[in-house]
Amino acid sequence: MTIPNWINKANFYQIFPDRFYNGNPSLNPSQVVPWGSDPTPDNFMGGDLPGITEKLNYLADLKINAIYLNPIFSAVTNHRYDAVDYFEIDKRLGGIEDFDKFIEKAHNLGIRVILDGVFNHCGNAHYAFKDVVNNGAKSKYVNWYMVEGFPVISDPEKFNYRTCTGCYYLPKWNIYNPEVREHHLEVARFWLNRGIDGWRLDVPYLVNMNFWYQFHEVVKHFGEDKYLVAEDWRDPTIWLKPGLMDGVMNYSLRNLVLAYAAEKFIDAFKLVERMNELYARIPQEFRAAMFNLLGSHDTERLATRCKNETPRVINAFALLYSMHGSPVLYYGDEIGMTGENDPGCRGGMNWNQAAWNQEIHRSVTGLLSARSNSKVLQEGEQELVALDAETVLVKRRLGNRGTVSIVHRGAGRDVSYNLIPLRKEKAIFGIPSVIGKSYRIDSANPLILEGEIDERKWSL
Repeated sequence: MTIPNWINKANFYQIFPDRFYNGNPSLNPSQVVPWGSDPTPDNFMGGDLPGITEKLNYLADLKINAIYLNPIFSAVTNHRYDAVDYFEIDKRLGGIEDFDKFIEKAHNLGIRVILDGVFNHCGNAHYAFKDVVNNGAKSKYVNWYMVEGFPVISDPEKFNYRTCTGCYYLPKWNIYNPEVREHHLEVARFWLNRGIDGWRLDVPYLVNMNFWYQFHEVVKHFGEDKYLVAEDWRDPTIWLKPGLMDGVMNYSLRNLVLAYAAEKFIDAFKLVERMNELYARIPQEFRAAMFNLLGSHDTERLATRCKNETPRVINAFALLYSMHGSPVLYYGDEIGMTGENDPGCRGGMNWNQAAWNQEIHRSVTGLLSARSNSKVLQEGEQELVALDAETVLVKRRLGNRGTVSIVHRGAGRDVSYNLIPLRKEKAIFGIPSVIGKSYRIDSANPLILEGEIDERKWSL
């Protein structure tokens, strides 16, 4: 089993397409609202593929080299988890030519692209489901879904078919039907043939596992460098098996980082205990491919979770970019955007730089640069150590080189050189404040050092 050879160096950026940038107003739906309006479950702001393409240089300058796109296929809603046709780009985002231009420019800039694969359910406006509603038991697609009676009723108050989490407009596919399986596999082939670099798989735990082994086989036929990542909010290890997934959305890591840095529910000792336990459970060959995140389209924004306190945000990011795995930045979090959970976290990207939290932006930029230039941060094995209840070290090791990240959430402390198991170390993130033979660390200025391993100190 081999994970994609590019994943060690991956710096992911997640984009919710309707809310990133409007590059072609002629694509706007008639009900589009002004950019920056309060996000609702139903409104459209006009973000599109030409807009994402136009802003790729912004991402490249950040050192982003991989993009995770929320759904882009033809749908009814702004989130597009209700696909109408998996083989068409939603017309409000552009056309297939716009997609091809996006992929071409992204790849020219060294940016990989993975799409959101929603194979548990579709939208009730999907042509196959509409045929079932119209023709009942006589529909050739009747066994593509889990219909429980005729006539088929698709109404918010009354429906008689299986759905995703009780949403009437999200009928569940009958994945046991070979025709449905082949439809899904053909979707995978179609977009891989158009140049994508992998799939993020939505609610895969609602689909039988045997299908995902088949899906893996089809995807890897296009090359071992194609990436597969599963969404799961629970223990990620069930997906980490040969022939299944490369990685998992690491909500377990997110919960621990935020409990320490954002909410201060746990101290450094508990963070170290639980993070080391989580890391030990993840098989070594999968660690680099874990999809490490702090926020997404399904959570409140990081700054909101951190009570809009900049030092908490920076410390959370410092931990994220110090950890083994592929860090994922949710659009707008690098500038301190705020928003409660869906729909609040799906606001339009703020392109007015005067409104950005420049301290957060500088820190994220610096962390991305540090990871991009450090083979240790990309590939090194990981161990966390607590110096006290408010101070944690993230140690990474690759051969005779190591990094040590110092993250402190209290009123400040001195960290003696003797506690840093490195020789000839240099700061690759942060500006060292030196007092005597100690580094002075405060809650707003985490520090990452890289140097030669001092074997006498490393295992202490």
